[in-house]
Amino acid sequence: MRAIVNRAVLALVGLALVLLGALVLCSATGLLHRPYTGRDDVLLSEGDRTRYEDASWWWPTVIGVLALIVLCAVWWLLAQVRDRRLRRLAVDAADDGVALLRGRALEEMIAADAEQLHGVDHATTAIMGTPTAPRARLQLALSPHAVPGDVLDGLDSAVLDRARVSAGVPRLPAEVRLRAVSHRAARVS
Repeated sequence: MRAIVNRAVLALVGLALVLLGALVLCSATGLLHRPYTGRDDVLLSEGDRTRYEDASWWWPTVIGVLALIVLCAVWWLLAQVRDRRLRRLAVDAADDGVALLRGRALEEMIAADAEQLHGVDHATTAIMGTPTAPRARLQLALSPHAVPGDVLDGLDSAVLDRARVSAGVPRLPAEVRLRAVSHRAARVS
């Protein structure tokens, strides 16, 4: 959702800047009438400033629109810094109690287990979702000799199974992004 909002805001700001640039360009080339050419020209004349002074709806409307713009900007800013990682998971304990498992601990366990797989150089993990329906997001850096199919099979059969059991959840969907580690070519002498 954050990416969609970012793209929409970026598109609107870009469109506004393009239109403003086109307006300035047209005004500079003489295609548009330039009303503010003298030293004493003002942006709003006395008549323009006092036109809606008697209308009771004018200032509440202006203040409401500006407040809505500020609230949308604050919402967008807070959406950028919000951490969507899962903080804790409730795990059923053996003595009919509930233990809390830190999300970071589960992330570190999954990353450490994934790095033990043959062909994985580095792994990072994020646990997202809700405490009852967590999901994992993994990024794996594969070494040059790695076979991606074997890595994914090992990840599903060993690493994610262990994580499911540790978290006490019936399923743990995972999104895995694979990338190759760049390496230098071997020199032959």
